[in-house]
Amino acid sequence: MFEDFTNALQNFKMNKIRTILSLLGVIIGVASVIIITTLGQSATENIKGSFGSSGLDIVRISQGFMNRRSGASVSFNQDFKEEIYGQIPNIKGIYYTNTMSTTLVYKDLSVSATATCIENGYLQMNNMELESGSYFTISDNVQGAQKIILGSEIAAALFPDGGAVGKTITLIYSNIRFGFEVVGVLKESTSGIESSTTGVYIPRGFYSKKIMPNPNAGTVVIQCTDQNLSSTVADDIETYMKEKTGVENSVTIISMQSMIEQFDEVMGTVTMLLSGIAAISLLVGGVGIMNIMIVTVTERRKEIGIRKALGATPGAIRMQFLVESATITLFGGFLGIIIGLGLSYLVVYVMSWNFGIQWGACFVAFIFSAFVGVFFGLNPAARAAKLDPVEALSSE
Repeated sequence: MFEDFTNALQNFKMNKIRTILSLLGVIIGVASVIIITTLGQSATENIKGSFGSSGLDIVRISQGFMNRRSGASVSFNQDFKEEIYGQIPNIKGIYYTNTMSTTLVYKDLSVSATATCIENGYLQMNNMELESGSYFTISDNVQGAQKIILGSEIAAALFPDGGAVGKTITLIYSNIRFGFEVVGVLKESTSGIESSTTGVYIPRGFYSKKIMPNPNAGTVVIQCTDQNLSSTVADDIETYMKEKTGVENSVTIISMQSMIEQFDEVMGTVTMLLSGIAAISLLVGGVGIMNIMIVTVTERRKEIGIRKALGATPGAIRMQFLVESATITLFGGFLGIIIGLGLSYLVVYVMSWNFGIQWGACFVAFIFSAFVGVFFGLNPAARAAKLDPVEALSSE
């Protein structure tokens, strides 16, 4: 076989243009697959990276699109919290939140924002760090203190010169004005569901004392004992709520971990589909190789006749041409991988993404290129093996 390989390289050197044209189809096919899979992997890692690790252990529950006439309404009150704690395993903490559409005013500056009324420990649970100031205390929530923590962009809009902590701003809700002391400014972060830039947070105790007595929560935020269990907890809650209310979609459940898993699945499916389409060009290249190998067999009839006259078996002749065909596709597959990775790296560099390589796709593309060479080389190799040496020698 090694001798067949060296002979193949010599024949390629003698027919450079033909060899290059044969390689092009394989190179384009393999490079297309590599580019699609690599860019898909890089894009996936970039988007997943934007989520960060914050919030992967969190499940959020809100009112769902259920049939109100069924009487299966769900109230996010203290009883609901106790039920969830008692029925669903792997829960570390449950936090209730409500929201208010407000206007924040400081001197002649104002900004519209949605204020989230939170329980103690909510920001820490979301891994939201402070640029300055302090978090709410337990007594702030119990007493309904009029204290406020601002996102970085909100703080910059109201206090362009800085120094927001310790200042008093006016919060307007339903045309009612409340004075709030700024006790903290959040550090900007790109991860998690909560916004550290445009978020505005006040103690939920203020909401229950000054806005709506004994309110049901608008959103229930559950922290799981492990981020790898958040999808399981979300499924358990969905099953429990269906059994409790007798209807589907009685609540809407959002888990960032589940979202990432679904995104991963969708991107994987799309990448495989596009890779399959790109692989068609590899098959087209294989057809081109078969045509060229048939021409090669015709041109080398005399050589085949001499080899047979000297005792070469049909199997040896068949192997010779199969090795030539496979060598072209393997070499083309190798070049396709190099070119595909190079072009992918260029695109990823321009897009400022992290470079993610699917080595499995590289391996599969390389093996598939070899398969194409063998498959499409079978017919020309069989023709060469069946040639009668007398007819082959007398054809020229």
